[in-house]
Amino acid sequence: MMAATDLRKTVQPQISLEDFLKFREYFYRRTGIFFEDSKRYFVDKRLLERMQRSGADCFRDYFMQLRIDLSGEEMQQLVNLMTVNETYFLREEYQFRCMVRSILPDIISRRQPGERIRIWSMPSSTGEEPYSIAIYLLEYWPDIEHYEVELVASDIDTAVLRQARQGVFSRRSLQYLPIDLLARYFTPCGNDYRLNAELRESVQFTRVNLHEPADTRDYRDFDLIFCRNLLIYFDDLSRRQAAETFFDALNPGGYICLGHSESMSRISSLFQVRKFPEAIVYQKPIEG
Repeated sequence: MMAATDLRKTVQPQISLEDFLKFREYFYRRTGIFFEDSKRYFVDKRLLERMQRSGADCFRDYFMQLRIDLSGEEMQQLVNLMTVNETYFLREEYQFRCMVRSILPDIISRRQPGERIRIWSMPSSTGEEPYSIAIYLLEYWPDIEHYEVELVASDIDTAVLRQARQGVFSRRSLQYLPIDLLARYFTPCGNDYRLNAELRESVQFTRVNLHEPADTRDYRDFDLIFCRNLLIYFDDLSRRQAAETFFDALNPGGYICLGHSESMSRISSLFQVRKFPEAIVYQKPIEG
């Protein structure tokens, strides 16, 4: 007969509804990301994975470990597992066209040649968006020779940031990149492709939790922000807080681009709607 202690070891830990709700509230308070009930299977599966790796026998033990971990490493591991990073080069390209044809020409109309233009990509995921911005600027913005461009890319997920810095991408990530641009900026790397060193070094990657004021306090003086398909994971309160963070990060007259299914008008009244031929974007009012 199997001993009781051996029997207990064969029983897999489970996540109850109470556990799910408790974790959902905790994760929301820490990140601003809210998991709908429909995401429970996704959340439970990843929680059980971390419980197994940490050696916790039940959710209660794991949750206690999570809260007393002063290093924050376990929370970061959870964030890396819980965030979805689906992206590819030139995604929603119409906004990049808007950047070079309408947004940047408006910005430099109030600048002198040689001045700095700052662009922030948040979330950066594995780097496809910020590197797409860099390529688009080089290829399609003739005034790039007259201005200093600083491109900052941030994400809450440290694993995707490491991958982004390496600059190695699959054929799937590059499927919409024209062949001539692929040949110009990438070299084969096994079954993948690696971005050239000059472009990799042109983007500064940083870890940022948009829900944590200490993380975003120093992010200021940007002229253009890309924040696409992130706010759909937030609730109304977190969206408003994010809008205020981006408002503070922008220079007067600066712009923010959201995902095609997102609307700043339904989130905050801080920004003005700008309808350009290529896209609808949102502008911080120009003072004076």
